[in-house]
Amino acid sequence: MNKRKLSFLEIWNMSFGFLGIQFGMALTGGFMSRIFQTLGAEIDKIPILWIAAPLTGLLVQPIIGYMSDRTWSPRWGRRRPYFLIGAILSSIALIFIPHSPTLWIAAGFLWILDASINISMEPFRALVADKLPDSQRSYGFVIQTLIIGVGTWVASSLPWMVSKFGASDSAPSGVLPASVKVAFAIGAIIFLISILYTVFTTKEYPPEDMEAFNEEKKKKNRFFADIIENVSGMPLTMKKLGVIQFFSWFAFFTMWTLANPALTEHVFKTPVPIEKAYDMANTVQAEAYNVANTAFQESSNQVGKYMGIYGLSSMIFALLLVLYTSKRRINRKYVHMFSLIAGGLGFISMYFIPSPEYLILSFTLIGFSWGSVLSMPYAMLSSSVDPNKMGVVMGIFNMFIVIPQIIAALGGINFISKLLGKETINAMIVAGLSLIIAGLCNFLITNKKAISYQTNEDI
Repeated sequence: MNKRKLSFLEIWNMSFGFLGIQFGMALTGGFMSRIFQTLGAEIDKIPILWIAAPLTGLLVQPIIGYMSDRTWSPRWGRRRPYFLIGAILSSIALIFIPHSPTLWIAAGFLWILDASINISMEPFRALVADKLPDSQRSYGFVIQTLIIGVGTWVASSLPWMVSKFGASDSAPSGVLPASVKVAFAIGAIIFLISILYTVFTTKEYPPEDMEAFNEEKKKKNRFFADIIENVSGMPLTMKKLGVIQFFSWFAFFTMWTLANPALTEHVFKTPVPIEKAYDMANTVQAEAYNVANTAFQESSNQVGKYMGIYGLSSMIFALLLVLYTSKRRINRKYVHMFSLIAGGLGFISMYFIPSPEYLILSFTLIGFSWGSVLSMPYAMLSSSVDPNKMGVVMGIFNMFIVIPQIIAALGGINFISKLLGKETINAMIVAGLSLIIAGLCNFLITNKKAISYQTNEDI
């Protein structure tokens, strides 16, 4: 099919739902470990509590990709039904997470939330490839990254923002403060509204051969056989990108799980207080605990605010790429390489900064990596695979995202970081080294079509 080039507004509309998805991801990425700590989790146990996120991605994304490839409704299209279902479930989970009374309930809600986010997210990647000609793929994924950057920046700062408007950062032991509860409720509303905006402003192309499509649907479901066939027939470029993705997502999973305990301890000097270290029957001791707990909650808000910087810088990074790729070609390989290395240096710098204000520089560099991670691999991949299998391929490609996270959650982060010492901040050094390795792995990419796309003049 010869796809027409879309306007900026059309691409913006089809990607706008990612704003909501990113609100969900940024709120969990920035504050889920804080929730676990507040409910009594030990730092070494935090990564395993996150195991739900990558496991659901491993299971859900290939299934949703396969199903959306085989779905067509004249009214709702191919990908949009999944956007909507995922948005409704995600919004419900976001509302309930900060009200969790126990650790296992919070972990269970994280499982539900991540499964629901994956139902919405995977088809969004496929939609860009469905709708755009190859010459606009980088442009489309970069616009998507721009929207994701906005979502990351605002959502990461929400608890800090609502506390400035009067929501309390104080709460009894084992209870999340009002600032977190209000922030998650706002995130739930934005998630649903942004998805609805894309659903009602975007139309999808029908299958090229409707008769063949309907015949294929009537055939016996070959999900597992098709997945195995697509995995075994994976293009070489996809495998090489998978190596880069492995180290990239190991680094970001490390940040999401351990940045809050690492930075509240090492940079803000306000670690989470351990209740059993205080005599809560003693008025003075109980007051000391409340002071320490409020200080931890306030510095956690600050960590979230600084983490929002990586969303802001990824947004600026994406905006510059939008302006550039709308008219000129880029070398995706080298853009991705240098962006990842910059982010690696940002993580390592956290160990050495003298005061919290310098986290602005650290997260700015990380944002360059984040902006590239969300666009360049998908642009390179979409130029290297069969467009008729874009949904299932994108789902399989996400295995290279979730497998490193599973390894990290099952002890990879704890094992490697403790080789450097007992301090939690060592996890950020591990994240930095992992991103630098990911950057250098870009030398593996040699497919010219993946590295660059044709300019408008070449079409």
